[in-house]
Amino acid sequence: MTGMNIQSEGLLFIQINEMRMKDFLFPQPTDSKGFSLLLLCLRLFFGLMFLLHGLEKLYNYTELCFVFPDPMNIGSEISLLFVIFAEMLCSIGFMAGALFRLSMIPMLIVMITAFFHIHGASIVQGELAFIYLMVFIMMYISGPGQYAVDAKIYEYLHAKDDEVYEF
Repeated sequence: MTGMNIQSEGLLFIQINEMRMKDFLFPQPTDSKGFSLLLLCLRLFFGLMFLLHGLEKLYNYTELCFVFPDPMNIGSEISLLFVIFAEMLCSIGFMAGALFRLSMIPMLIVMITAFFHIHGASIVQGELAFIYLMVFIMMYISGPGQYAVDAKIYEYLHAKDDEVYEF
């Protein structure tokens, strides 16, 4: 072998290792099917858990309506209704990926309020609120993924845009 072949093989080896490093450092983009499936599983799991908390509050509405915490000074009953709205209706939108980020705003408000005002920002006392808050922030940033109602609406709207601009 000549020195030229050894040198080009060395460069090829370095390029392959750089590609592997890039794949490791920068994994599949968010539009990949695997990542979207992970987002779907997270949406379904955390959305269902959140929904169950809302159902519990709805079933105990009459007992909770006068004693529910009121950190925003809007009244115990209104605070309870807002939390039930966030935990039940918004979690359904969250699970379906329908108006995803809009439905997450009340969920985030509830968890921010629960963690910082109700539990005093204590991870020991507000561990579940903190977990929900962190997951919801990460999900808000990442978006719902491909397997969501919003993704289908996006495709439909952009297909219509493409038809409008075709000549």
